Amino acid sequence: MSPVAVIVGPPGAGKTTIGEGLAAALGVAFRDTDVDVEAAAGKSIADIFTQDGEPVFRAAEASAVATALVEHDGVLALGGGAVLAEGTRALLAGHTVVFLNVGMAEGVRRTGLSAARPLLAGVNPRAKFKELLDQRLPIYREVATIEVATDDAEPEQIIDGLVANLAGAAQD
Repeated sequence: MSPVAVIVGPPGAGKTTIGEGLAAALGVAFRDTDVDVEAAAGKSIADIFTQDGEPVFRAAEASAVATALVEHDGVLALGGGAVLAEGTRALLAGHTVVFLNVGMAEGVRRTGLSAARPLLAGVNPRAKFKELLDQRLPIYREVATIEVATDDAEPEQIIDGLVANLAGAAQD
C-alpha cells in the first residue's frame, strides 16, 4: 500500500485544504500526520512543543509519517517540518510528493501567525517564518516530484491541476 500523493510544504501552503480536496476529487481517503501525532499523544501539537519539547514532537512525527506511508493509500499530508528528518526524506523516495510552495508574505497572511503554530510564535514571527522558508525550501524541493506555486491560485485550480498531473503520471 502506498499513498496516491504525499503533500508537503510550509505552514500556510494549504496542505490540509488541497489534500482534502485532492482526496475528494480522486475518490480516496485523506490523512494528516499532524492529526495522527495529536491522537497518539492525546494533546495538541502546541502542547507537545510546550510540555515535552520539539525533539519529542519530531520523534512522534517521524514515527507517524513512517506508519502512514505504509498504511495509507489515499492522499497524505505531512506536517511542515516532517521533511527535516533524514529518515523521513529517505522514506519519501519513490513516492509521488507534491510540494505546495507559498511565498513569505502569503504564508504569513494565511497563517495569521497563529498560536497553534508553535514554531511561528515569539517576538518576531515574520522573521521566524522567513528563516523557516530559507531552511526548508531546498529540502522540500529535494523530496518533491511535483511543485505547485500556491500564492496566486485558488484551491480548486491547484486541485484540478494535480488531478490532471497525477492522471498523466499514471499513464506514463
